[in-house]
Amino acid sequence: MKIPAIPADEEQRLASLRDSGLLETGVTERLDRLTRLAKRMFDVRAALITLVDEEMLFFKSTSGAVREPLPRKITFCGHTILHTEPLIIPDTHGDDRFADNPLVTGEMNIRFYAGYPLRLPDGAVVGAFCLVDSTARQFTDAERDYLKDFAMIVEDEFAVMSAATTDELTGLFNRRGFESLAKFAIVGARRRAEPLTLAWIDLDNFKTINDTWGHGEGDEALKAMATVMSASLREADLRVRYGGDEFAILFSDTDEQGAWIAMQHLVEQVEAWNQSSGKPWKLAFSWGISEFDHDGCGELKPWMKAADQQMYAMKERNHRGR
Repeated sequence: MKIPAIPADEEQRLASLRDSGLLETGVTERLDRLTRLAKRMFDVRAALITLVDEEMLFFKSTSGAVREPLPRKITFCGHTILHTEPLIIPDTHGDDRFADNPLVTGEMNIRFYAGYPLRLPDGAVVGAFCLVDSTARQFTDAERDYLKDFAMIVEDEFAVMSAATTDELTGLFNRRGFESLAKFAIVGARRRAEPLTLAWIDLDNFKTINDTWGHGEGDEALKAMATVMSASLREADLRVRYGGDEFAILFSDTDEQGAWIAMQHLVEQVEAWNQSSGKPWKLAFSWGISEFDHDGCGELKPWMKAADQQMYAMKERNHRGR
């Protein structure tokens, strides 16, 4: 088996993928319709839309296959992102790169693969639109053109999703929305000489929820956190799912002491949710807060880092206290 090479622009590619928010947004019906249509049109076992992260391959949409992530080093799409043209493997058994690949020899039994690289608006190749089947087959020039058409539609969808400011799963602002609105909030707070405090939140044991009860329950935990945040905070407070299991709150006209009181209230509300949720897992989080320094450099990133460091300090204390 040949492990896919690392693209020359890997660092920038990964930065573009993560900044796009595509790894954090949930499954969309628009993309699912495309994979369902492609599966029928090409008469294959499965049609997939993938994203290739640093070590894992994630499925943005699938029709005919499971959505569980795969190690990047064994994936076909890890090879597809290295090129601008589609990767077509008519028969994996006759290709030295893939003949002994566990996706070929194992339960997935991939015998045919066709993948078209997917780009973000900045040109970064982040995944593939691909077809797989358990029988060898030829792929005509017309079918290549159809595959490209599907890929172009997905790229248009990616552009829209990347430009969005709302997280589809939770309904909160996403990373892009937060970074845009936080800059406006800083300018306004400075002009009015008002305090502004940032809270950074990371769910505890989120990986355990995913590993034990499945990613569906992990999504339920994220949505539950968003629901409790929305019910517990003021309308003027900016509520954000920054990415993965990270959340943020921007408290307007609030100093650090006021934000601390609000966060204590949020802790109580999460505990109350746990009492009535009926879930086998408990929602919990670590948090840190940082008041904006009007006399400092005024940059967003150092402020975020300060709140993040406070959050990790709490997480470490909680871990040692077990």
